[in-house]
Amino acid sequence: MKTFSLAAAMAAALTLALGLAPMTTAQSAELRILAGGGIAGPLNELAPQFERAAGHKLVIVYDATPGLIKRTQSEPFDLAVAPREVYADAAAKATFAPGPDVTIARAGFGVAVRAGAAKPDIGTADKMKAVLLNAKSVAVLPASAAGAQVTKMFERLGIAEEMKAKSKAQTSPTAIPQAVATGDAELGLFLINVLMAPGVDIAGPFPPELQQELVYLAAVSAGSKEPAAAKAFIDFLRTPASAGVIKAKGMTPG
Repeated sequence: MKTFSLAAAMAAALTLALGLAPMTTAQSAELRILAGGGIAGPLNELAPQFERAAGHKLVIVYDATPGLIKRTQSEPFDLAVAPREVYADAAAKATFAPGPDVTIARAGFGVAVRAGAAKPDIGTADKMKAVLLNAKSVAVLPASAAGAQVTKMFERLGIAEEMKAKSKAQTSPTAIPQAVATGDAELGLFLINVLMAPGVDIAGPFPPELQQELVYLAAVSAGSKEPAAAKAFIDFLRTPASAGVIKAKGMTPG
């Protein structure tokens, strides 16, 4: 009974925070959201909360940056919560309604090892370089904005060619920690929030001189039939309650 009361109280608080009146069935909308896989953790937890508070249904389609760019031009959608690289593409940018992009979250990069394995010292660029050169294999996701930043890091260290032979390309963000957990790859290099998964330990973040951030922005589609509801979800993602969830999932809000 207490659990039910707490859930009801949270829903009521979210409704008040959003300035939403209780929705009727006729007023409810179905929103199709394009999103980067790296922010799936927060969105998967926040989506049901918004649905309960606002009365809308959310359909979230996750993809890597190249796929998201294609989807903005080939599929109907109401809004996107995607890496800023998506909005940097001119053709994709043209599919969004005029107005500033809204920053939802940021995430830094790190290195994961199999749970219980010795954690390598990656505290400086030189130490990071040595660890990567000594590693037998690394799990990466090159077909993504985050993966592209990892590749740039290899280039900055002058080991791009050496890492090609060691790299095991994965098909999704969650596949990276899975590959490390099963022993298919010795190291996993990706966003720290994604690497926080069962079966792996975080060896540490990239050293300061190599650290980068992947920034997730939100914007409403120019073709959305429910722009008010889409904007309400973006506003919801920027509430203090949502910021707490984003932070708990290993990302920096805003």
